[in-house]
Parts: sequence; structure tokens; C-alpha cells
Amino acid sequence: MPPDAARIVALVISDRASRGEYQDLGGPAIAQWLAQNLTSAYELEIRIIADGRDHVAAELQRLCDEDNAALVLTTGGTGPAPRDETPEAMRDIVEKELPGFGELMRRRSLEEVPTAILSRQTAGTRGKTLIVNLPGKPAAIRTCLDAVFTAIPYCLDLIGAARLETGGNLGETFRPR
Repeated sequence: MPPDAARIVALVISDRASRGEYQDLGGPAIAQWLAQNLTSAYELEIRIIADGRDHVAAELQRLCDEDNAALVLTTGGTGPAPRDETPEAMRDIVEKELPGFGELMRRRSLEEVPTAILSRQTAGTRGKTLIVNLPGKPAAIRTCLDAVFTAIPYCLDLIGAARLETGGNLGETFRPR
């Protein structure tokens, strides 16, 4: 990994995928989206873990505090089912919640499917890490990343994380003057 490369983790949160009962499609969807839209160096790791508030919170804290991830993109666990506790786990460990991310992701998703209102995505920061909760379906992941990613490089700048540059469908990175 180049010394200035951003460390990004796609954290897939799914009981069934963690047990190998089905092939995860969320992590690869994030990888494909990043490859199409980032122009700066980055290292991506895809991790698959089981649902569960305490378990997810511990993994998120480890990614922030020990693994020094600049960006953690979670996928899964944002619905209303009993085991969907990703937003709660994230809130347990973040220092600042950024609810505008979830508001925009739901608004854009509602243009495509009426059930998007059931999703509870959000985002927040811990130290020099930004965590963004994404839905689990690949099409919804693309919609949400298209909606919010233009704000992510500048957010990473503000918290002192690695620098990201965009291209592709997003165009050149926006940073206020």
C-alpha cells in the first residue's frame, strides 16, 4: 500500500453471510463502486461479520482505534428486523453523528423504491474515521454512495484522515474554498 493511500473497510454485517449460507454481494458492490469513482490511492478490505449490537460496535471501534481506517462503509443491518442493529452499534462508539447522510440516502432511495423509508442509515465520526451505514442490496448501495460520496473527501479532510480524490461519474472532488 502506498504511504498516502487511504485505508477503507467495507464491513458486511450479516448473520447468514458470516455463516457462509449465501454469497455476499454488498462488499463486491462497494469495491466496484470505489474502483469506478476514486482516483487516489486506497486500500480496500472487505470483512464479513455477524449481526449483533455489541459485536458490531466492538468491530467498529477496533477499525477506528486500532486499524486506523479512514473510512468504514458498513452494509446491512439497517432495517427494522430484530437483528438489524448496525445504526445502534455505530451510535454506541461514534463521537459525532452526521444525520444528513442518512436523510439524503433515504430521500434518493425513495425515488426508486417505496420501502426505502424503512432503512435507518446514518453516519458518524470517531477520531480520524468516518463510518457510513449503507443498505445491503447492491443497487441500493450504488444509489446511496452516488448520493453522499461527494461530501466524504472533505469530511475526511476535516477530521484529519487520509485524502481521497474522486473522478468517474462523480467528477472532480468538491472542496469548499
